[in-house]
Amino acid sequence: MSPNLEKSLIDLLEQANVLTPEQWQQVLTIHKETNKDIGQILEEKGLLTAQELAILIGLHDEVPFVDLRQYKIEPQAIRLIPASMARQYTAIPIAIMNDALVVAMGDPTDMLAIDALSARAGMSIEVVKAVPSDVKEFIDLHYKSSGEIEEQVTSIAEAVLKDASAKQKSTGERGADLSSDSPIARTVDLIIAQGVKDRASDIHIEPQEDRLRIRYRIDGILHDAMSLPLDVHLPLVSRIKILGGMNIAERRRSQDGQISMEIEGRKIDVRVATTDTVHGEKVVMRILDKSVALLDLTELGFLPDGIQRYRQMLKSPFGMILISGPTGSGKTTTLYSSINQLDRNENNIMTIEDPVEYKFTDISQIQVNPAAGVTFANGLRALMRLDPDVILVGEIRDKETAGIAIQAALTGHLVLSSIHANDTIGVIFRLLDFGIEPFLITSSLIGIVAQRMVRRVCPHCKKPRPASPEEQAMYEAEMGEKRKEFFYGQGCSSCANTGYRGRTGVHEILVMTDELRRLIMNGAGAAELRAQAIEDGMVPMWRNAMLKVKQGITTPYEVLRNVYAIT
Repeated sequence: MSPNLEKSLIDLLEQANVLTPEQWQQVLTIHKETNKDIGQILEEKGLLTAQELAILIGLHDEVPFVDLRQYKIEPQAIRLIPASMARQYTAIPIAIMNDALVVAMGDPTDMLAIDALSARAGMSIEVVKAVPSDVKEFIDLHYKSSGEIEEQVTSIAEAVLKDASAKQKSTGERGADLSSDSPIARTVDLIIAQGVKDRASDIHIEPQEDRLRIRYRIDGILHDAMSLPLDVHLPLVSRIKILGGMNIAERRRSQDGQISMEIEGRKIDVRVATTDTVHGEKVVMRILDKSVALLDLTELGFLPDGIQRYRQMLKSPFGMILISGPTGSGKTTTLYSSINQLDRNENNIMTIEDPVEYKFTDISQIQVNPAAGVTFANGLRALMRLDPDVILVGEIRDKETAGIAIQAALTGHLVLSSIHANDTIGVIFRLLDFGIEPFLITSSLIGIVAQRMVRRVCPHCKKPRPASPEEQAMYEAEMGEKRKEFFYGQGCSSCANTGYRGRTGVHEILVMTDELRRLIMNGAGAAELRAQAIEDGMVPMWRNAMLKVKQGITTPYEVLRNVYAIT
C-alpha cells in the first residue's frame, strides 16, 4: 500500500469511527511493531473485509468502486495497456467510455501511474477503485485471453529456432539449447505457469499437421490456449522430458515422469505422460495442486445426509470402503480427504499408489513400481506385515488385488480404495466379475460411494433464466415438480464468460445392510439390489445431482452431460 493510500485510509477510519478506540489502538500498535499495511491488519483481524476497505477508500477519495467479479471487461480496453504495465501499477483497463479509458486500480491516488497509463493508451484515464487482490487476479485472467501469452511464447519459440539454426551452422550439430536459462526453458515455464493461473488440471501439447496445439483442461472442459510453430515441438518435448527425468532419445515408447516446481510461491507437482502419434509425440501434463487434494470432506459436494452417512462409515474400525467412478471423477481427492481427517497419531496409516500424487506428513506412502516387482498385489501383501491400521489402495484393478484388500479388511484393517464402475451396484458386480465369492463381499464391505464431477454455476453472475423444454422435462421427471426457470451463469470476468467456475461432486452412497447382504448371497439382480439400497436410504446419483440443480449449484445441462450413465 502506498504512503498516500495508507494516509487516506488512516484519516478515513478516524473520521468514520468504524473501529472502537480499543480496536484502533490495537491496529496502530501492530502497524508500528510489524510495519504491515493498515489494510492487511484490518483484514487479518477480521475487522473489515477487502471489499469494505475498497468501498471506504473509494468514498473518501471520491472515486467510484467497481466489483470486478460483477463487471464484464471489454477486450478492446485490455489491448490498450500491456500486461507488464498493468502488473507494475496494479491496474486493469475495463472499458472505453466517452473517449476515456476506464481503469480499475488498487490505489486510485497514484498519479504517476495514472499519467503513465494515459500516455501509453493515448487517451485520458477515468479511475475507479477495486479490491487490489481482484485486480491482480483479473490481470492474470484477461491478459492471457487477449493473446499476449501466445505472442510471448511465439516470440520465444522463434528464438529457439534461431538458436538451433546458429548451433547447426557453428558446430554442425542440430538441436536447440535445452538448458535451464534457454528460450525453450522459458517457454515451458510460461506454459505451465499460465495453466496454474487458469486453474487448469491438465495441459495438452498436441502436434498437428501444420501447428503445435496447446490446450488447458479447466473445470473438466478442454480449451484451446495457443498455437505454436510446429518446428518448436521437438525441443519443447525434450525440455519437458529432461525436467521429468525421462529418456529424451526414446520417442516411440510411452513414458511417464514427474516435475516439481515453484510458481508464484506455490509448490506445484506436474505428472507428465507422453505417447507417439502420427504427427509426433503428444504430451499431457497433469497439474497436482496440494491445496485441492487437502479439501475437507464438507468441500467435496456431499449433501448433509450424505456426509453424515459417509463419516459414519469412516468411523468403522475395520472393513472396506470403495470409491467408484470414471477417470477424472474426483476419486483420488475423496480418498485423500478421507485419510486426511483420520487420526494419524493413534493410527498407522499406509498407502500404496500408482502414482503417489501428493505427499502427506505422518503417512507412509508406497509407489507402485512394476520394474522393481512392486505391484498393487505384492506391495499390499508386504504392507500387511507392517502393522497398519488404515490402508489406502490406489485402485483395485484385478482379482488378486481385490482378494488381498478383502483379506486385509477381514483381519482388522480399515481399507479404502477406488474401483472403476458406473454406480454403487455396479461395484458389487465388478467384484463378482473378478471372481470374488459373495460371502467375502458381504463380510468385508462397509459401503460404496459412486461419484461424478459437475461444473458449478458462477456465483458472481448467476441469474434465473428460462430453461429449454428438455431440461424442464428432465427435472420434472425426477423431482416430481414443474419448474420453468433455473440458475445459469450469464458470463462475467470471474468465469471467463463461461457461466461456470469450479466443480463440485455428485454422489451415490450405499451403506451395506443385512438385507442387502442377504440379497447378494442369494444372487439377486441389479434392479433388486438398487431398489433395496434406495429403501435403505440411498439417494440415487441422478436425484442427488437434481437436488443441486434445485439449489442453483449446477444446471440440468451439466447433469445430463456428466451423469448420463445413471438414469
